Amino acid sequence: MKAKTVRLHGHRMSYRTVGSGPVLVLIHGTTGSSRTWEQVLRPLAERHTVVAPDLLGHGDSAKPQGDYSLGAYASGVRDLLAALGHERATVAGHSLGGGIALQFAYQFPELCDRLVLVSSGGLGREVHWLLRAATLPGAEWALPLLAAPGLLSTIGRPAGWLGRVGLTPPSDLREVWRGWSSLSDTGARHAFLHTLRSVADPGGQRVSAADRLYLAADVPTLLVWGERDPIIPVAHAHGAHAAMPGSALELFERSGHFPHLDEPARFVRTLLDFIDATEPAQVAEHRWRELLSAGAGRQARRRAA
Repeated sequence: MKAKTVRLHGHRMSYRTVGSGPVLVLIHGTTGSSRTWEQVLRPLAERHTVVAPDLLGHGDSAKPQGDYSLGAYASGVRDLLAALGHERATVAGHSLGGGIALQFAYQFPELCDRLVLVSSGGLGREVHWLLRAATLPGAEWALPLLAAPGLLSTIGRPAGWLGRVGLTPPSDLREVWRGWSSLSDTGARHAFLHTLRSVADPGGQRVSAADRLYLAADVPTLLVWGERDPIIPVAHAHGAHAAMPGSALELFERSGHFPHLDEPARFVRTLLDFIDATEPAQVAEHRWRELLSAGAGRQARRRAA
């Protein structure tokens, strides 16, 4: 499926779109691109208009010096939808894309029909040590050497190298290797470092949506996670599920960090069944105020206790 492009605020954004019907947005993770959704795009498009962007700094999109925060990414997704003439969407995000989907639902609740979090960031502190190491001072000097094409070609089989750092499911090996290889591009490398340092530090993820998950009470939410995920532990799924009233949790027993690649048919079926079983969110402004007030009350009672 060929990518299309649109210029947003003077920057090229690449995206893939197919199908017709209610809009479904698929947001990839860090160092990834819309290609990560290739196995599920067409089955989902049988009943939906699917939009899968390459986030700025990733894939075939521009890689400018600029803001790579979750808020900026969420605004970029909103602007892409508006440019394509779409008013609302079910928003699904994988890994970093899950954090962006959470931010989108928080910033633009009136645009979010449903929320789907796939091995999502932003739900706990723990994350693979390779990502924590990339936030250390001096990483900007080490990455050009470690991601150099010449070095990558001499390291040998990616399965051997990545297996030694704890990545064993085939899709994890393939996708992490492909993402790491993309960092040989200067623009992609700068975007990766800016993005990662905006959400993590050497101790792990430092941006968390845990204190705001109660706001999803009126937004149908599905969590999809691989039980063998070595990058973001499945415990984050259980914690988020408990904190999000009415959310659904689907665990893929044979999957790692990329359940949509390890078990694409099951992923498509799970996502379509969830959409069919739920009604689009309708979060009015007065309801948003009620949720915020209730949350403030709970926090005050916890402090008093």
